[in-house]
Amino acid sequence: MADSQTPHHSETPSLSNYWMPFTANRQFKSNPRMLAHAEGMYYRDTAGRPILDGTAGLWCCNAGHGRKEISEAVSKQIHEMDFAPSFQMGHPLAFELAERLAQISPEGLNKVFFTNSGSESVDSALKIALTYHRANGQATRTRFIGRELGYHGVGFGGISVGGIGNNRKTFNQQLLQGVDHLPHTLDMQQNAFCRGMPKTGAEKAEALEQLVALHGSENIAAVIVEPMSGSAGVILPPEGYLQKLREITNKYGILLIFDEVITGFGRVGDAFASQRWGVTPDMITTAKALNNGAIPMGAVLVDDKIYDTCMQGPENAIELFHGYTYSGHPVAAAAALATLNIYQNEKLFERSRELEGYFEEAVHSLKGLPNVIDIRNTGLVGGIQFSPSDKGAGKRGFGIFEQCFANGTLVRATGDIIAISPPLIIDKQQIDTIINTLSDAITAVG
Repeated sequence: MADSQTPHHSETPSLSNYWMPFTANRQFKSNPRMLAHAEGMYYRDTAGRPILDGTAGLWCCNAGHGRKEISEAVSKQIHEMDFAPSFQMGHPLAFELAERLAQISPEGLNKVFFTNSGSESVDSALKIALTYHRANGQATRTRFIGRELGYHGVGFGGISVGGIGNNRKTFNQQLLQGVDHLPHTLDMQQNAFCRGMPKTGAEKAEALEQLVALHGSENIAAVIVEPMSGSAGVILPPEGYLQKLREITNKYGILLIFDEVITGFGRVGDAFASQRWGVTPDMITTAKALNNGAIPMGAVLVDDKIYDTCMQGPENAIELFHGYTYSGHPVAAAAALATLNIYQNEKLFERSRELEGYFEEAVHSLKGLPNVIDIRNTGLVGGIQFSPSDKGAGKRGFGIFEQCFANGTLVRATGDIIAISPPLIIDKQQIDTIINTLSDAITAVG
């Protein structure tokens, strides 16, 4: 008789037990795409076939895969100390990592609150905003302003300020009260096939003035936007748009939060998009490439004035009633420190900027192929949008994604948009391979 306490291991595990996230489970399990190994720019599937990674995993692995510097740091730390409590206790790596992040963050954002994901970073930033205004004697500031097509993770706070319909519909009655949304910045009539930031559309930021007039500035805690909307399909801010948001929020004492879970750590050619585009918010949410996707980890970068305001009252009182068991996890912190060393030693943020022109020409070479209606790009990220198929919205994009995978390249489908965001270690020949595979797939799917 088999020992019921002995775990069962199988070379070909059943697919029935795992409920996969953001996946059409039945569709996937009828034709699974399984990855088994990763190194450098490539995955390998379970048959050993190389798959060129055109997505940095999921916007995560900016330094490429299988980095020994990271795995060795993780191994060393997990042997030395696998876990340490973060409530009323500390460990050196969390403080060291916070210091390192402050060194590369925009000026003034010198305080770091650790989380375990982008979703947690967003919810944490919203809580910090409420705590700040209460400590500042403005407790009526409880309303948040998000933006249409924005994606801020899957916590109830993040869904509430997010602006993607399918993410909100099922949970509509349970979302935060007192949330409004700015209009999105996608204007394909004026800005289709724009290279870099669109020249027109900055005036869309002025909609914030209308929301202030409607709700009262004294009731608004924060505005949260992605500098570049990634999950909605690489939607770039028009020139001057972010500056206008900063001007208006400053004018009314409203905090400005940039969600840089996707754009952080070199994706658009600087450590953060706020630096690339010259606008400093009050908080930045991060995750993903913070430690190259090695171990779940996120962080909120916070302006000194927010932290200092919250550090009032009795010294023995908890200033922020919020946190996670795994905040600043020692093994995740070790992975992050090793990742930051790679970024610095290999100048990967600069590499993103250096390859931007070549990448831009390559992506825009797809213009004119069947059903391509827009192409958008910045740094090492590109989005190709297609007209919907007669078979339904999203069918064409998913078909192109499947065709690319079958031909050895991983891209990301978001509806009828294909996003490309390769690791920053990519070379020009690999860029060409991604684009050629995409071209063939677009033509084949029609």
